[in-house]
Amino acid sequence: MDATAKSMLENLRAKRYEPVYVLQGEEPYYIDLISSYIESNVLSESEKSFNQVVLYGKDAPVNVILTNAKRFPMMAERQVVIVREAQDIPDLQKEAGAKLLLDYVTKPVPSTVLVLCHKHKTLDKRKELGKKLDKLPGAATFKKIYDNQLPDFILSYVKDKGYKMDGEAVQVLAECVGTDLNRVANEIDKILISTDKGEMITSAKVMAQVGMSREYNIFELQKALIQKDAFKLAKMIQYFEGNVKKNPVIPMVAYLFSFFSKVLAAHGAVDKSERGLVSALKINPFAAKDYSYALQRFSLQQVIRNISLLKNADLKLKGVNAGSEDESQILKELIFQLIV
Repeated sequence: MDATAKSMLENLRAKRYEPVYVLQGEEPYYIDLISSYIESNVLSESEKSFNQVVLYGKDAPVNVILTNAKRFPMMAERQVVIVREAQDIPDLQKEAGAKLLLDYVTKPVPSTVLVLCHKHKTLDKRKELGKKLDKLPGAATFKKIYDNQLPDFILSYVKDKGYKMDGEAVQVLAECVGTDLNRVANEIDKILISTDKGEMITSAKVMAQVGMSREYNIFELQKALIQKDAFKLAKMIQYFEGNVKKNPVIPMVAYLFSFFSKVLAAHGAVDKSERGLVSALKINPFAAKDYSYALQRFSLQQVIRNISLLKNADLKLKGVNAGSEDESQILKELIFQLIV
């Protein structure tokens, strides 16, 4: 978990509240996590009716937000005002609106917890508003995580829920879902529903959850290519030909293009150890073995040739110089050219 988010949640659980929270950045997961905790836990259910307000930025200019923030709580110690999609506040970037908000955060109402959820971007820190809000005790900026940081997030999330996941399962989930943390958390939650406490979550269970074949998928295809296992590749191609809707060829080619592009970068890395490749390629540690093995199996010239083959296949699949070949024929020809 992000260190700032963890610290904020610890303070909230200890009932140490800030009068103003400014949650911003490209990663919405932590913004949602913190604001949801505040919405669910700062007030009791009986207090929420009169003392909790949820606004949406596009419908709430700064003066409307502050009118709510300056009210005093009714039959409660404090009130909560949450502004979702604060990046859409119509006058937030205008001088008048910025001045109103600056005046308020300089002397906020102590009995109000005001939460601004500014998603997908940050306030301009070159301007006074951005600078001042960023220095508040309740301010936090959350950046998108890198691929090589994702396994730690997955393992931490699973552990916090009281479960365990093996390394291959972590790799499959990371490669399949990507760095959208809301989606990652959602997929894990779905897996946990059918998992007993103490049961190890395997790659088979992950692949079943995300709708992939347990035997043949892009990850297995990549491993077979690295091993240059012609027999297994032939079986896979036959499977893909019969399941084109579940395994569209263009995304497969794009995935392999990304893989060989990283292998090309690996050839140029100063430190070619697994740890060195994780740092140089920004990949998750569980994938490092594949890249290390690929370096041994594919020379620099072969990698450059494979990237060219994948580029040409992509063009054919999109109708450029395709001739009479269909998707299955293009894929079959491509796969066996890649291992030559």
